[in-house]
Amino acid sequence: MRLGYSVAAGVFVLDQLVKYWVTAVLDLRTRGVVPLVPSFDLTWVENTGVSMGLLRADGVIGRWLLVAATLAIAVGVAVWIARETNRVDQVALGLVLGGALGNIVDRVRFGYVVDFFHAFWRDHHFYVFNVADAAITVGVILLLLRSVLAPAAKPV
Repeated sequence: MRLGYSVAAGVFVLDQLVKYWVTAVLDLRTRGVVPLVPSFDLTWVENTGVSMGLLRADGVIGRWLLVAATLAIAVGVAVWIARETNRVDQVALGLVLGGALGNIVDRVRFGYVVDFFHAFWRDHHFYVFNVADAAITVGVILLLLRSVLAPAAKPV
C-alpha cells in the first residue's frame, strides 16, 4: 500500500516541479514554443478538457464539474491502492493517482491543465501532454498489460 502512495507522491511532486519550471522559470506561456530537438518541442497549451483535449470544460460550472469528477476518480484509485496486494498494480495505480492529482491542482489553480511536451514527425503532430499525463498513460498501460498477461485466478 505504501508503495502506491509513494509513487503517487513522487509523480505529483515531479509534475508540479516541472510545471513550475515551465510556467515560472521558462515562462513558456510568453514564449509559446521552445524547440528542443528535431520532432520534439515545448509548446504552451491550456487544456480545458480531459485526455487529449476531449470534453472541453470552458465555463466555470464545467470546470468545477470536471474537478469533481476527476477527484472522485482519484479517490476511487486511492481506495483501490489501499486494497491492492500486487506491487506492480500498486505502482501502476500510484502513477495514475499522482498524475490525476497533478492535473486537478492545475485545473483548480488555473482553470486549465498546463500541457507542454509536443512530439511530432514532419507534418504529423501528436497530442501535447505533461508529466502527469505521461504517468497516467504508463499506469493504465501497466494495468492493462497485467490484466491481460496475468494467469487466470483459480476458483476456490
